[in-house]
Amino acid sequence: MVMTIITILLLAAGTSWILAAQKSPFENVEIPQEEEFSPPEEPPEEEAATEEEPPEEGMEQEEETQPQQGQVSVRIKEEIQRAIHSLSPRSRHITAVGDSLTQGVGAYHEEGGYVGILDRAVNDRLPLVKFDNHGKRGNRSDQLLKRLEKPEITESIAQSDMVLITIGANDIMKVAKENFTNLQMENFNQELRRYEDRLESIIETIQEINPETEVFLIGFYNPFEAYFQNVKELEMIVQNWNTTGKEVVEEEGGTYIPIADLFKDTDVHLFAEDNFHPNDLGYQRIAKRVLEYITNVEEEE
Repeated sequence: MVMTIITILLLAAGTSWILAAQKSPFENVEIPQEEEFSPPEEPPEEEAATEEEPPEEGMEQEEETQPQQGQVSVRIKEEIQRAIHSLSPRSRHITAVGDSLTQGVGAYHEEGGYVGILDRAVNDRLPLVKFDNHGKRGNRSDQLLKRLEKPEITESIAQSDMVLITIGANDIMKVAKENFTNLQMENFNQELRRYEDRLESIIETIQEINPETEVFLIGFYNPFEAYFQNVKELEMIVQNWNTTGKEVVEEEGGTYIPIADLFKDTDVHLFAEDNFHPNDLGYQRIAKRVLEYITNVEEEE
């Protein structure tokens, strides 16, 4: 019964789930508290525009804190811009590869997602860092491994200082589809072992293309946490695959970035209309976590 619920949930969800420098370009950067993204209210068409009345004496006018839907928080831009002045020539290229989480599916902005947040914030005034986003919705680990042979991706990795990866969620979805009539936990465990081998090949291929680049693997989150907290098998699947990903990337000398905990706040709406991919607020949390890990790696060097 429980596995039937898992099957239904997974199929209903769809087919998807900066820098070595003398001084870190993101040193002391703090992405502010998350802010809900909502479209601005428009005045009635027939209502004439009127000048705003000045605030009453002794009362300070409130600052605008809510960005329009799809916009990057002004504070994010300002805080990152204050830190990038020390950017070294070597820390100018970031390549992101993977699935819909890298592509930014669910974000309001056309080039949204956590990569888009970083790109627009860093390059708000001047083109300081090149971001190549090669995310593709629906990509599985076997498909990403094949796509690494594409010249545009190979060239991007060869020039990159960092490679960010999201992959594996669609491998899980594939298991659910192929075993729809008789889904068992062992089905996921068998595919997990194959995913482990492919992920190792993905990272090794990236390192062969560019031995000097830093590799980061971003983990999974459980998109059903807010709705089905009692379905423990879902959480177990996510944990098992995250644990395997962490072990593989660290064995290959890379860094694992966990994000599952970022989506456990059930009091905040973090998902897009499909209730599966992150919304702007969810991607903002991921961007903040990525920055934290990038900064830590730089400080250790």
